Amino acid sequence: MLPPRLLVILAGLLAATGILRMDDVRADELSVVADWLAKPILDPAQPLHEAQEFCERRVPPMPQVSSVEEWERYAQQARQRTLNDVVFRGEARAWRDHPAKVEFLETLEVAPEYRIRKLRYEALPGLWIPALLYEPVRLDGPVPVVLNVNGHDREGKAAKYKQIRCINQAKRGMLALNTEWFGMGQLATSDFLHYRMNQLDLCGTSGIAPFYLAMSRGLDVLLSHKNADPKRVAVTGLSGGGWQTIFISGLDERVTLSDPVAGYSSFRTRARFLSDLGDSEQTPVDLGVTADYAQLTAMRAPHPTLLTFNAKDQCCFASGHALPPLLEAAKPIFELYGKGDHLRSHINHDPGTHNFERDNREALYRMLGDFFFANDKTFSAAEIPCDAEVKSAEELKVELPSVNEDFHSLAMKLSQNLPHGPAAPTEPVALADWRRERRATLSGIIRQRHYRTQPEAVSDQSVDGIRVRQWKLQMDRTWTIPATSFERGASSGVTIVLHDGGRKAASDRVVELLQSGRVVVALDPFYFGESKIASRDFLYGLLVSAIGDRPLGVQAAQINAAAQWASREFSTSDVHVDASGHRTSLMTLIAAASDAETIRAATVHQPLNSLRDVIEKNISVNEQPELFCFGLLAEFDLPSLIDLAGDHRIRVRGTAKP
Repeated sequence: MLPPRLLVILAGLLAATGILRMDDVRADELSVVADWLAKPILDPAQPLHEAQEFCERRVPPMPQVSSVEEWERYAQQARQRTLNDVVFRGEARAWRDHPAKVEFLETLEVAPEYRIRKLRYEALPGLWIPALLYEPVRLDGPVPVVLNVNGHDREGKAAKYKQIRCINQAKRGMLALNTEWFGMGQLATSDFLHYRMNQLDLCGTSGIAPFYLAMSRGLDVLLSHKNADPKRVAVTGLSGGGWQTIFISGLDERVTLSDPVAGYSSFRTRARFLSDLGDSEQTPVDLGVTADYAQLTAMRAPHPTLLTFNAKDQCCFASGHALPPLLEAAKPIFELYGKGDHLRSHINHDPGTHNFERDNREALYRMLGDFFFANDKTFSAAEIPCDAEVKSAEELKVELPSVNEDFHSLAMKLSQNLPHGPAAPTEPVALADWRRERRATLSGIIRQRHYRTQPEAVSDQSVDGIRVRQWKLQMDRTWTIPATSFERGASSGVTIVLHDGGRKAASDRVVELLQSGRVVVALDPFYFGESKIASRDFLYGLLVSAIGDRPLGVQAAQINAAAQWASREFSTSDVHVDASGHRTSLMTLIAAASDAETIRAATVHQPLNSLRDVIEKNISVNEQPELFCFGLLAEFDLPSLIDLAGDHRIRVRGTAKP
């Protein structure tokens, strides 16, 4: 067989004489390539199964302890690590130390037993939270306080079931704070979309910090009241409010009673139950490294804790699968203290769906009665009728400043002076040192892994002079990456082709490279093409980050492992990578920059101009999860990644805005 270049020259001569048209040659090859790129290689369920296994194995188990002292050492370390290494990273450390402002506004006199005081408070500088304080009219001495948080309910603090709960608390003599949540009620703006909190992560500042500060500042408001009893501090909420409840209750030791309602499950449970995966705030970066939700539940010991779930929950966290692992983890710890009865559970059957209706509310009232009003024989857990006192959202509206920070505005400010990593020097010795040091920094940011590839040939065909093989590239028995290779006679080297649309979208580029004399391997790394999880894929991206890895690091490691395999399989050291689109272009640059040996050269088509584009164009993590690698923009941007890879190795063709 003639060498590929001679075939192309011969085809050109034939075309010039009218015997054969070049368009026909290319069209025939394009048809063959496109047909083979579209052929499936993996079982459709395999990407999901492998992602589940990958995440589940990395969730830390409950520690084996035999004494209260041993447990408390562990719990205190886990609490501090979570606060320092998850919640308060980057600029969030300064936010934590910022003296918060509280401003009380209008007071609504609504009933003989209580009034509603409107207020707003700063969660962090310039970000104000509207809230309502349900204050008993007659206060004599210290009284219990309850922080009432809400979940994904567009009514926000005006939700009827939440108002009824707060009214009932106030009528029983408690101070009840009803806070608004990001993206809900008065804060229902697109820039408070929870999937945009990850813009802060990209800048190296914890996106979870505003959520935590909104809750902890709410507790500050309650406990600053002259009648607040610091020994009787409760938190409760539904759904996302249930998540808020366990998050603040496990980490803030001021909370003495907790009732999370249908709001969370262990990361182990979430890995297997798609309904429980949780949004960005419920799956913050690295939380699974420091404290799974099972540990957070156990960290409540010995304080009274009621775990409320719904038997037929159509949303998430159904009692049958979510509750047992939490009880199994936490009950032995409560029993170490001799307080096994302080951990309780309640399963709602009527209506049994996702709710905080009367049955669940009365379970809360019973819990409050048992632990906050134990000596009050007149206390009743029966709900006090109050429908007539429920107000409209307009009546409960709290005036906010004309300019209020949100996730996007905070990220825009943070990104302006990034990255702050040192620029590449020009002197060769200094440049070599810079690359060595910066490569180590990048490795830490992407949580770099090194996979060994075990190839499995699925098929081997010869079609119109092209050898086509399908492969399953098994990487450390963790990931199986589908690949299709194309060869035509002698070659000048191997090019690995990636495409944002998956390998089936790369047929034009494969043909172009094949006609230039390259062996071409088109593959689908994690999240793309056949490797894309069929449902809720981006939530697994969040989970990968929560358990201490990074989707971008996984993808880069897969590319490097595939390049090492290609070098062996096709007996060449001339391995290139060709990526089309800003997502695969970024992972290619990361792969080339993090591994100086494997990839000889890379071509990226239409990459981002800058990682700041992600923020400036207001992209959210559900759209392109790997772009939000924690702290990447704080240290690197596209030019510095190209410098790190070696600018002679990288060719850029066009740029694209996301």
